[in-house]
Amino acid sequence: MAIMSNRDYYEILGVSKSAGDDEIKTAFRKLARQYHPDVSKEENAEEKFKEINEAYGVLSDADKRARYDRFGKEGLGGMGGGGYHDYSADFGDLFEEILGGFGFSTGRRSRTAPRRGRDLQMQVTLAFEEAVFGVEKEIEFQRDETCSRCNGSGAEPGTTPIKCSTCNGQGEVRQVRQTFLGQMVQTAACPACNGRGETIASPCKTCRASGLERKTVKKKVQIPGGVDVGTQIRLSGEGNPGTYGGPNGSLFLALDVRPHQFFKRREQDILLNLDINVAQAVLGAEIQVPTLDGDEKLHIPAGTQPGKIFHLKGKGVPHVRNKNQRGEQMVMVNVAIPSKLTKEQRELFEKLAESLGTSVKPQEKGFLDWLNDAFGG
Repeated sequence: MAIMSNRDYYEILGVSKSAGDDEIKTAFRKLARQYHPDVSKEENAEEKFKEINEAYGVLSDADKRARYDRFGKEGLGGMGGGGYHDYSADFGDLFEEILGGFGFSTGRRSRTAPRRGRDLQMQVTLAFEEAVFGVEKEIEFQRDETCSRCNGSGAEPGTTPIKCSTCNGQGEVRQVRQTFLGQMVQTAACPACNGRGETIASPCKTCRASGLERKTVKKKVQIPGGVDVGTQIRLSGEGNPGTYGGPNGSLFLALDVRPHQFFKRREQDILLNLDINVAQAVLGAEIQVPTLDGDEKLHIPAGTQPGKIFHLKGKGVPHVRNKNQRGEQMVMVNVAIPSKLTKEQRELFEKLAESLGTSVKPQEKGFLDWLNDAFGG
């Protein structure tokens, strides 16, 4: 029978009484890693670990927790406290996590079990238009591949590896230890074969017994339209090779986009500042506006004010998952004030100024307020 702690179980795990199952499990695993006797150097680690285990044994069980919340520890009665038997599966997973890095093994995974290869990452820089419409890019990167000289055996051609006599081909040596939790098996990589289970008398001259060689790979990749800075594309199976028959890792492409000379992007919309002259703003005009699809005709109504925004539907960025849906191009017109005038132009402006008068009208909003309103903050 487990010895029941006198402390409140919620206090032991450092959680509130309203904590959910995931929060309780996370708290338990954190404390168990901290106070496991085979890891912790604290004098009372074993007692704390038992206390943590007992608290989790109750709070992780819905029936026990309900009785505990209502009646306290007395309400548990014959249900018992924590006890490792109450959650052996979870505790076993925790052992793998805690003890795996300290040379211990519970026998649940062989050193020669298939393991997935390491993932790789590289940055790909796109032009603004390439990010919008998509492009096929040829990328070049380095990865490990099976050695072409020894076909991955690690041994010189004509020779073969032999089973390690020290570990009998297991790749690990074991030592049984007795702990308060029972019998534990401490494992370590075999010093004779470095965990391979085989020894190589004549190492391959190319890979030096690793079975792998570094190669430069060129590959054409289709980048979909609508991607943006920070988008990642995963190429499954293009990373480093797995071991013992495990699958290859993935190659992740981290995308960057060069800025455009005129256009700016806001999600699926394209923004463009466009200067028109005073006459075009006052009298109106038909102008050609640059878009990513080519020039587009735009009607400027007479009396157009600086900061007026025109919307060109369907001229923005396509959605990555639906190329038929595109944002819009937002064209904000600015009235360009000439800094130099010819004599004739000056005379015309003077006549215009005389006819318009000299009265002024204060604005209720400042320039930044207007800009935020124009582009939605």
